[in-house]
Formats: sequence, structure tokens, C-alpha cells
Amino acid sequence: MISSAFYQDTFDTLEEECGVFGVYAPNDDVARLTCFGLQALQHRGQESAGIAVGDGETVLAFKDLGLVTQVFDEASLSALKGHVAIGHVRYSTSGGVESWEAAQPHISAIDEVLIALAHNGTLVNTNSLRAQLVDYGVTLRAGTDSEAAAKIIGEVTSSTHSLRDGIRKAMKMMRGAYAMVLSSPDSLYAFRDPNGIRPLVLGKLPDNRGWVVSSETCGLDIVGAEYVREVAPGEIIRINSEGISSQIAVEPERRASCLFEYVYFARPDSVMDGISVYQSRRSMGRILAQEAPVEADLVLGVPDSGLPSAMGYAIESGIPYSDGIVKNRYVGRTFIEPTNEMRQMGIRVKLNPLSSVISGKRLIVIDDSVVRGNTSKKLVDMLKSAGAKEVHLRIVSPEVRWPCFYGIDTDTQDQLIAANMTNEEMCDFIGCDSLAFISVQGLHNAVCSEHEGFCDACFTGNYPVEIPDSIKAKSFLPENLA
Repeated sequence: MISSAFYQDTFDTLEEECGVFGVYAPNDDVARLTCFGLQALQHRGQESAGIAVGDGETVLAFKDLGLVTQVFDEASLSALKGHVAIGHVRYSTSGGVESWEAAQPHISAIDEVLIALAHNGTLVNTNSLRAQLVDYGVTLRAGTDSEAAAKIIGEVTSSTHSLRDGIRKAMKMMRGAYAMVLSSPDSLYAFRDPNGIRPLVLGKLPDNRGWVVSSETCGLDIVGAEYVREVAPGEIIRINSEGISSQIAVEPERRASCLFEYVYFARPDSVMDGISVYQSRRSMGRILAQEAPVEADLVLGVPDSGLPSAMGYAIESGIPYSDGIVKNRYVGRTFIEPTNEMRQMGIRVKLNPLSSVISGKRLIVIDDSVVRGNTSKKLVDMLKSAGAKEVHLRIVSPEVRWPCFYGIDTDTQDQLIAANMTNEEMCDFIGCDSLAFISVQGLHNAVCSEHEGFCDACFTGNYPVEIPDSIKAKSFLPENLA
């Protein structure tokens, strides 16, 4: 078990900020349902977990650092009684390192307005929101964009005396990516930014018991809820004793669903915008085989997200697929500082090759992304040390050349290997025999050839929401600031 900093240093994959879940079900144990939903979304965040419930009079919350199963036990769940609940699992992007204050849901109590908020995404205008809160005399403890959003909603609602109007006005103030669930003492709200960057879906419990919202459909599946539809970009959904209602609070802008949800973040059994994540990954492998063929003996996938793509590559190329890399599924984040010995073990903490399968073989290795290149370098070295004759690395995302400001933990541009090296230089650094990435158009086609509404900013630099110059100055290479 390893700390977050060590995890990033050793496995330089992209990380999702969080997952959100909400349920309105007056006759159910909503805290327990939410706990189940968060377990299904655990892949979206492993640093903290929290649940807030509304019982008609107040809102109670329990949150802590750790995995869902580490944070919640029978006693903590039994204490959370109510008919509406929201939950959150977090990986820190905006707000720095792990801290209890940054864990969600965030509670906001301003005048008579008591709410709990859980947020997936990142706001790009947090500084201006903080400045407005200072003018209002509101103090922030965590300093995160999510806490600022909760306080802005509470402050605006205190003057409008309508929570839905308060959310609507706050949505017009917030810029960036947000899929949010909110609980008041008696109602559940779900709302999404007008670009629809981060996912959010609505489901219905059997026998008209209630409603569920979740970052992914796998969260609906685990509680037996039937998928109804996506929460639309710019929409507010309200669910309470009067039923379910909806309004478009902010007119939808250019649709920009995150492409990396399909490549890496989402669970393969989820469906997003009517598109199977698993089938998308298979298609990525097939298209990559068409775009970047190479002679080899075996196709391997890097667990877990690389496996469906490796199968697709093998089918298209006619080269046999094999399980040649074993993943240690009990590696996760904790708050124990790593030892030097753990650092030296590096990637072997998480992955181990099957020497009997790969020794003497020419390998095509399928992975989801290359960020800084350190993980790929260690992986190739490990495979060659285990006897691989050749290692040809094939990546089912294009080169990551630009930072993400919408809820993915990426480095500044000077730390992104593809922004600083040619393909040949990357290949030399990593130590592979060849290196190829799927094209941007190939990835779009793999996900859905008829769907144009995707964000591919980390590949192209085409950001759907304008990034403030102050953020660009800290994140971009000097030649890209013009």
C-alpha cells in the first residue's frame, strides 16, 4: 500500500478527480444505498469518501480519508438516517494534497440555507468565486473549488429564498467542468455544466421506490436502478416529495464530453451517452492495429484499461492475444509513507510479467496513455528483463501534449513527455523497439463516428471553456502562451 505522491511518481497515469452519487428514496436506507454506489465508483477516487443525508429537518454528513470500505462501517452508516443522500469519492486535483477538509460532501450553512454538495470536475474561475465570497464575508476552510461552489450556492440562495434559483444563478457564475449532486434537508438536486464535460446519469429504483443519480451507470447497476437518461448539459434536476422536475438553467454550449472517460476513467461495464465503454475500447485497439501495424508474436494489454483494446488489436491484426502481465489488485492509496525499498521496487508493486509467456517473444504492448513516460520506461525494462525479445508499445490515446483543467490530474506542460520530445526521442527514452499512438480522428471514430461532442483538449489544445491567462502562465510552455 502506497501514498498518493509515491503512486503518482511510480505510476504516472492520469487520475480522475472523483465520483458522485445521490439517491432520493423515502422508504429505503439511503446511506447504505449510497455506500454501495460509491463502492461501484471507487475507481474514480481513492483518497477520501463521504456521505451526507437529509432527514427533512437537517443535513448530516460523515467523511474521512481512505477507501469507501475503510471510511464506513455499520455504526457510521446506521447513524446516517434520512430519505435523501449524496456521496462522493475523491482524488485530489484542485486543492492539493489529501486533507479531511478537502474531502466531500461539503456542508454549507449560510443563514437558513443548509446544503451538502458533491462535485466531479474542476472550475477554472475559482479565484474570482473566492473573491466574491470574501466580499460576502464567507470563510473557506478547504480552499477547493468544490467548497467555493457550495458556499456560492448557499450565499446566492440566502438572498433568492429559492434553492433551485440559487443553483441556477450559481451555475451562471461557475466556469469549467462540474457534475454536481446536492442535498438539502428534503430534496435531491443534480446539475451539470453546459458543456457536459463530466458524466452524470439518472436512474430509477424498482417499484417506484425513488431516484438515483451517479457519475456512471455502474453506480445505478449496483443498487438495482434502471437507467433513465443522462443529466443534460446545463440542466438542473430536482427530486423531492412532489416528484421529479427539470429545467435548463444555462443554455447548452458546445457539447464536450471528456474522451478520456472512454479511454481510461470509466469502468468498462458503464455506458456513457449510449456508448458502451467496453466496446469503445475494443474499437480503439482495432483502429490502432490498422493505423500502426507491426510484426510480433503476441499482443499484451496493460491491466486493466488496456485489456479490451489489446483484444481488439489482436483480432484486427491476427496476432495472438495473451495474458502476459499480472496486476496486484490489492495495491491502492493509503497514508503510509513509502520506504526507499518500495521506491526501488517501482512498478513491480503493481504489475508483474509472466516470464513463461513472454520470454523470447516479440511483444505488442497496449496501454491507455503515456503522460511523463516514467511508467512506460519501467514497464518496458521489466518486460525485457523477463526475457521479451522486442517490445512494441501501442497507445490507444493520442499524445497528451496539453494539460487538463477540467478535472484530470495532469502535470504542467513541461512535464508532459509528448509536449517536449519527438516520437523517436520518446521511443529512445522509454526503451521500446517502436512507439505509436492512435490518431485523434481514430479515437473519435472508435468512440462513436457520429458523435461530434467530445473534449479532446489534452491532445489538441482546443479547450471548450476558456482558460484564464493566470492559469495558462503556470501551466503552458512559454512558446504556447502567445
